[in-house]
This record gives sequence, structure tokens and C-alpha cells, in this order.
Amino acid sequence: VQLQASGGGLVQAGGSLRLSCATSERTYNRYVMGWFRQAPGKERDFVAALSRNGGSTWYADSVKGRFTISRDNAKNTVILQLNSLKPEDTAVYYCAAGSAIVSSLRYPSAYHYWGQGTLVTVSS
Repeated sequence: VQLQASGGGLVQAGGSLRLSCATSERTYNRYVMGWFRQAPGKERDFVAALSRNGGSTWYADSVKGRFTISRDNAKNTVILQLNSLKPEDTAVYYCAAGSAIVSSLRYPSAYHYWGQGTLVTVSS
């Protein structure tokens, strides 16, 4: 399973970014797809997840209403749209795939495969 995250960058508070996780159709049809983030000196935190059939989504309370997870079947990518960004959103963002169930999908241990991460920096 290969996951390639991209799209990070420097943006001002209130701005937007679009993160992409390139993978395969086999991967996102087989696994729950998740996004996590890790700020310097902090643990890796759940951001969002997408079910195998793309019909269900889950979000951390801190990003609900601002971030949207989806997938582009034509490009075999999982997208995380980041809107209304805040300085506290600054982190390395990772995409992940795993056989997570609803009760566990907010935990990094539920995911077997990880991309390399992409840095998002939000300036105030």
C-alpha cells in the first residue's frame, strides 16, 4: 500500500489549503482512510476519516465545519480541504489507511499504512 501526501504550504490565518493523498482504488475501497496531524512536541492527533465506500465521514471537533474529507475516484486520491485555517492548525499532516472500525478510527494504532506527511504552516 502506497500513500503519497502533498499540498501543504504556508498560508495566512483564514486561508485555505487542499491536501491530497495519492493512493490506489484498491486501497481506498479496502481500507478506512484517515488524516492525522502532529504539531512539534505533540502527539499525533486525529483530524478526519472516510469510510470504505466514501459514504461516511468523521471529524475531530476542532476541525468540524472547517475541514472536509472526500475522495476523487478519477485521480485515486483522498482529499482534505482545509478552510478557515487557524495558527493552531499548524502541523505535519499525514494520510493513513487501515482496517479501522468506528470505535477505533480516531486512534493512530487503528491504521496500518502511513504516508510521509506534508507540512501545513498557518501564520497569524
